[in-house]
Amino acid sequence: MTDRNNELDGKVAIVTGSARNIGQVTAEELARAGASVVINGVQDKAACEAVAAGINNAGGRAIPVMADISRQEDVDRLVAETVQAFGGIDILILNAATRERRHFTDYTFDDYVKHRAVALDGGFRMSIACVPHMIERGGGSVIGIHGMQAYTAAYTKLPTVKDAMGGMLRGMATDLGQHGITCNMTVVGHFDTNRESGSGDVKIAPVADDGIPMGRRGVPQDMADTIRFLVGPFARYISGQTIHLNGAIHMPH
Repeated sequence: MTDRNNELDGKVAIVTGSARNIGQVTAEELARAGASVVINGVQDKAACEAVAAGINNAGGRAIPVMADISRQEDVDRLVAETVQAFGGIDILILNAATRERRHFTDYTFDDYVKHRAVALDGGFRMSIACVPHMIERGGGSVIGIHGMQAYTAAYTKLPTVKDAMGGMLRGMATDLGQHGITCNMTVVGHFDTNRESGSGDVKIAPVADDGIPMGRRGVPQDMADTIRFLVGPFARYISGQTIHLNGAIHMPH
């Protein structure tokens, strides 16, 4: 019988964009479940090293790997360093994305290409690179993280790109099911997180608590708990799905 306290023992996870917020907390939660975890970022090496050190000091296993997943050479190096350190790959969490809020008329095509290069093209590059290792190990999981704004039109953040990621994951679920690989999309509602601004991190609290039926905004741990379940042994028949975490403020049909 699988132990729910270390159900990911022996598994290896890459969490892109895991220096802070949802990515960091998810990486820490997967480590608590027994997985060896790769902490990935692009710019803040100190933050990635701190997250990995925190996991290792708590008795887990983690390494930091700085890599820009929009660049193929970085993807190849990230995957190679993961396999060298831990022997394979079982779990891929696609969290990395550019973080912008602006009106549609303020975007340029170059902005769109930049966003797509990380969130969609980077996710595709990572999936192509990681899936063969999952097949070799007899199964695995790929999870994408999306924002609710694509469903509610709360603001423009080029949701087309993340919608395309959802389509990619559904297609992957169809093709990879025979290999025991599950692929799902998780959608973030109104969460309390920190975002970088020109003067440092700023708190994002988009709506009042009473606008959410459950009476509170989400926190990164809500997403981490969901992802731990989805990549674990108790969710092996859940694939090709889009799962919303929003406290019932939005209920897509």
